Amino acid sequence: MSTMMMILLVCSIILITTLFLQNRSTGKKSNAPKSPPRFPLIGNLHQLGRHPHRSLCSLSHRYGPLMLLHFGRVPVLVVSSADAARDVLKTHDRVFASRPWTKITEKLLYNGRDVASAPYGEYWRQMKSVCVVHLLSNKMVRSFRDVREEEISLMIENIRKSSSLPLNLSKLLSSLTNDVICRVALGKKYGCETDFKELTESQLKKTGNDFDEFLEKVLDDHVDGDRDGTDFVDVLLTIQRDKSVGFQLDRLSIKAIISDVFVGATDTSYTLMEWVMTELLRHRECLNKLQEEVRTICKGRSSVLEEDIQDMKYLKAVIKETLRLHPPLPLMAPHESTHDVRLREYDIPAGTQDFELIPFGAGRRICPAISFAVVLNEVVLATLVHQ
Repeated sequence: MSTMMMILLVCSIILITTLFLQNRSTGKKSNAPKSPPRFPLIGNLHQLGRHPHRSLCSLSHRYGPLMLLHFGRVPVLVVSSADAARDVLKTHDRVFASRPWTKITEKLLYNGRDVASAPYGEYWRQMKSVCVVHLLSNKMVRSFRDVREEEISLMIENIRKSSSLPLNLSKLLSSLTNDVICRVALGKKYGCETDFKELTESQLKKTGNDFDEFLEKVLDDHVDGDRDGTDFVDVLLTIQRDKSVGFQLDRLSIKAIISDVFVGATDTSYTLMEWVMTELLRHRECLNKLQEEVRTICKGRSSVLEEDIQDMKYLKAVIKETLRLHPPLPLMAPHESTHDVRLREYDIPAGTQDFELIPFGAGRRICPAISFAVVLNEVVLATLVHQ
């Protein structure tokens, strides 16, 4: 296994674990969920395998929808059914709305100043409001339509130029996603396909200085430059300057939000498109049916318009089914309970973490960029099958 893969594995394990605090009620034994046998020191780590989400699914069939595992000496609650996830993310949403604090949060995510990893509380509510109201509203998503159309057209043109040669669709989809995100978030591409991935790796390998310097340069370019258009950084700097929200949006918070945009949107979007195309090629009858729908709705035109998508019911079903079969992030970001709670017949102490298998999450911690991701994925898929 490569050094990079080892680093990612260790980081993933740290990110998806937190302390399962022992029940502190005196004289009362905690009623914990079922747990498979574990080895000393490593706990159940040996049972995760190469595909942890599949291993967890298999274990849950034996031990139930609420299952207690131990990653090393750290106990972790695994939630793996729709009903159990509903209890966690709806019935007890507020209790499980926080995030565990780790060294990854401290070193890579600006001490938890981003939206994704910030603990539940007033700061997180304010930051989420900035994202939902100012960056990812329906109006803002629509305003970047030209960016999406231009980058999709460039991808289709590259496909046409390579029509007689073997084509690496994964690379094209990765480039498309990175270019769209760069233009939307930063105002230009910044060579993002290569630079951002390299900087993300340096964030893991070193202290994150290169990554932070890149974001500092982006902010300086926006402050000093005379540019047309409005991107996420422009919006955030305007909020900072005008003090138009109920708290001080500082430079670290701006960099943390931009980090979330890239980390949360790049790999997930193109990975979904990879799986969609893979499944369509496996099931030609589905591809033919989808092509018929898209070409009928776009009859007489050479391109797909975003307003066409609302009538493409089968296309939406294809994407949803792919998300069900191949969620880009099969293990959600961890949740942490802030109070003791009784979940079904089990006692769950404060500080407990849970997993769910839901593509965009749910409840207070649902991904705020759903609209942005869905529009991009739907238009890309419709354009690919139309052409």
